[in-house]
Amino acid sequence: MAEYQNIRTGRHCAFLMHAHLVFVTKYRHKVFTDTHLTRMEDIMRAVCADFETELVEFNGENNHVHLLVNFPPKVAISKLVNSLKGVSSRRLRQECGSHVRRYLWGGHFWSGSYFAGSCGGAPLTVVEQYIEQQRPVS
Repeated sequence: MAEYQNIRTGRHCAFLMHAHLVFVTKYRHKVFTDTHLTRMEDIMRAVCADFETELVEFNGENNHVHLLVNFPPKVAISKLVNSLKGVSSRRLRQECGSHVRRYLWGGHFWSGSYFAGSCGGAPLTVVEQYIEQQRPVS
């Protein structure tokens, strides 16, 4: 029942959508220290707020970060990712320039690719079974 309390509403919709995002540094260079990860989380939270999304969870290691984002249907994940990666790269280079510059290759901080997976809610088999059972009985 607690999950239903987290349902967000828009003007014409109700939604509960989460995505697991993973960003990897270019060539998996080991760029991040704990201080960098803490600052990266702050930057990512600010970008998410601009998109009216919620950064539910953030963590990472020295060469990648994981984000759990609660987002509305009007937000395209690709646009959110583009902004998250662009802003975080730019800000980290401004604030930690000497440390970050030695890991840049052609001016790129993040790898060009990323992982995005939908998560939360019932398993697909349960949803499939529920939809299948919606047929009217003749």
